[in-house]
Amino acid sequence: MYDYHAHTNYSDGAFLRWMVEAAADAGLDGIGFADHCNVSPDSTARRHKRAFGFNLDLTYERRREAIEAVRDEVAIDVFDAAEMDYDPAHEGAIAEFLDDAGFDYAVGSVHDLDGANVHTRSHFADKPESERRDLVDRYFEKLVALIDSELFAIAAHPDLIERNPHLRGLATEDHYAAVADAFRGSRTVPEINAGRLLDDYGEFHPAPAFLDRLVDAGVDVTVGTDSHAPDEIAPRVREVEAELDRRGLDSVQLDEIATKRA
Repeated sequence: MYDYHAHTNYSDGAFLRWMVEAAADAGLDGIGFADHCNVSPDSTARRHKRAFGFNLDLTYERRREAIEAVRDEVAIDVFDAAEMDYDPAHEGAIAEFLDDAGFDYAVGSVHDLDGANVHTRSHFADKPESERRDLVDRYFEKLVALIDSELFAIAAHPDLIERNPHLRGLATEDHYAAVADAFRGSRTVPEINAGRLLDDYGEFHPAPAFLDRLVDAGVDVTVGTDSHAPDEIAPRVREVEAELDRRGLDSVQLDEIATKRA
C-alpha cells in the first residue's frame, strides 16, 4: 500500500520526519509528500500564498534534502512530490516549474473557483442555486482541462466541491461521464482520497456515485490519505484498504503510472 498524497511542515502539515515514522508504523510500503504549491501570477494566488505560507516553489530543494536524509533511516519508500494548484490559464507557468523542479511526480488539484478557495463556505453561501450550478459546471471544466493537460501523474480529490455544503449535490451524471472520458484518454490517474472521510463530510473522494462511474469506465485509481498529521495516517489507511477490498480494486503504483505516462 502506497499513500501518494500527504503533507508536511513545508505546507500545512506536521514535521516531515513524524509523518514518515507514522507511515511506517501504519504498515505502508511508501509515503509521498505532495505539499501545496502554486506558481500562478494571479494577485489573489500570491496573497493566499503569503497568508498561508504555501511556498514550496521556493523551498522544495530544502525539503528534498530533508527527504533524502530520512530515506537513509527508514525501511519504506519516501517520494518527493508536489500538489500543484491548477488553472488552465497558467498551464505554461506550471509546466515550466514542474520541468525545472524534477519531482518524482506531481499531483494536480483544482482548489479555486470564482476567485475563492472551494472550502470557503461564506463565499458561496448566498449565491442563488443557478449560479452555484454554473460554478460547479466550471469546476468540472477545469478538472477535465487538468486531466487533458498531461502535466500530472495524479488528480487529487476530483470532486472537492463536495466538501462545501453550498456546492454539495450539484454534480451530475454528465459531469461524471465527462471526467471518466477524460481519464480514459489520459495518463493522469485519479486518487481515492480519504482527507475528509473521518470528519463531518464523511465520504471518500470521489463520492460513491462518482467512483462507481470511474470504476465502471475501467479507470485506474491510486491512494491518497491527504493526511496532515501523523495520527491521521493509520486510520485513513485502514479505511482505504477496506474500501479497496469491498470494491475488489487494486490501486496502481508509481512505477505503473510512470509506465502509463511513458
